[in-house]
Amino acid sequence: MKARIFALTMIITVSAFANCGKTEVVSEDKVKTTFANPVWDGADPWMTQQGDDYVYCYSANNSIMLSRSKYLTRKGELKRIWQAPANSWNSHSVWAPEIHFVDGHWYVYYAAGSTPGSPFINQRTGVLRSKTSDAFSDYEDMGMLYTGDNPDDPESNVWAIDMTILEHNGKLFAIWSGWKEQRDTDATPQHLYIQEMENPYTLKGTRVLLSSPEESWETGGPLNLNEGAQILKNGDQVFVVYSCRESWLKEYRQGMLQLNDPDGDLLDPANWTKKGPVFEGTAQVHGVGHVSFVKSPDGTEDWIVYHSKKTTEPGWDRNVRMQPFTWNADGTPNFGTPVPAGKEIDRPSGEAEIEAAEAQ
Repeated sequence: MKARIFALTMIITVSAFANCGKTEVVSEDKVKTTFANPVWDGADPWMTQQGDDYVYCYSANNSIMLSRSKYLTRKGELKRIWQAPANSWNSHSVWAPEIHFVDGHWYVYYAAGSTPGSPFINQRTGVLRSKTSDAFSDYEDMGMLYTGDNPDDPESNVWAIDMTILEHNGKLFAIWSGWKEQRDTDATPQHLYIQEMENPYTLKGTRVLLSSPEESWETGGPLNLNEGAQILKNGDQVFVVYSCRESWLKEYRQGMLQLNDPDGDLLDPANWTKKGPVFEGTAQVHGVGHVSFVKSPDGTEDWIVYHSKKTTEPGWDRNVRMQPFTWNADGTPNFGTPVPAGKEIDRPSGEAEIEAAEAQ
C-alpha cells in the first residue's frame, strides 16, 4: 500500500511540473487509492478487457447494454447494443449476457424466452455478432443455438442459459447450464454441458453432460443446480468456476472443475475434477455468485467480479462486488473470503495512477 501511494505521489508531482502553466494541479488527497464494495447494483456481472478499456456487459429492460471504462471499479460510457424484438423466441427475460472476442468480432451470448414471467420454461441461448472489431459497434442477431440432443430436429431444443466459451488448443467449446430434457416447470435441476463449436455461432456434434449437482456442498436446498460457468486459466491449467445451490438464497456459492490433462479430451467428463466450494458467503456477505475474471489495469493482479444478495431473505435483489485473488502453490486459484460491504480495499493496481494522469 505504501509503495503504491509513493508511486502515485511521484506521478502527481511529475505531472504538476509538466503542467505548471495550468491553473489546476491535482494533489495527492484528490485521488483515492481505495474503494469499497458494492460498486453498483446488478447481477450476473460479466467484465472483460479491450485494450486499455474494461467492457462490462449486462441486461436491462429486455435489452443488452455495454459499459466502457478505463476503470475496473467504475462504469463509463454506455451503449445499448440490442433490444429484444416483439413476438419472438427471445422477446422476454433477457438474462446474463457475456461478450467474447473471437477471430476479429465480438460475440454476445445471452438467454431469453418467448413468454414473460414465471414459469421460466422457454429460456434458450442466442448469439449476437459485432459488425466491426470494436465492442461498441453495431451488432447482428445470429439466432438461437441448438442445445438439445438431436440437432436434426430443431423443435427438440432444450432449455439453456449462462453460455460461455472456452478456446483451447485451437478449438472452441461452449459450456452452459441446461436441463436434461424440456419440462413444463422451472423447478427442474440444472446441469453443466459442454460441446465443441464449428464457429462462434454454431455448435458441432452433440452436447456432453459435464457436471451435475451431486456433492453435499452443491445440494441440500429446494432445487439443485449448476449454472453461471466461467473460464479461468493459469498457464496451461484450465478451470471452470461455476455457481451452485439456489441463486435466490444466501447459500449460493462457487464450485470448480479442473481440467486434469490439458492435452486430453475436454469432452470426456473423466478428464475434469470437481472441487468446492471455492468461494462462498459469510455472515456479512450473502449468496456470492456468477463470477467473471479480469486483470488489474497494469496487469499485475487478478480480480474476481461477482454479485451477492443484499439481504438474507429469498429473492434476487443483488449488487456487484469485486476483489483481488491469489494463486496456491499448485496453481489453483485462492479466492479467499468475500470482503464485507464498506470495508476499504486497495484500488486495482494502476487504476489510481490512470486517474491522476487523466486529471492533468
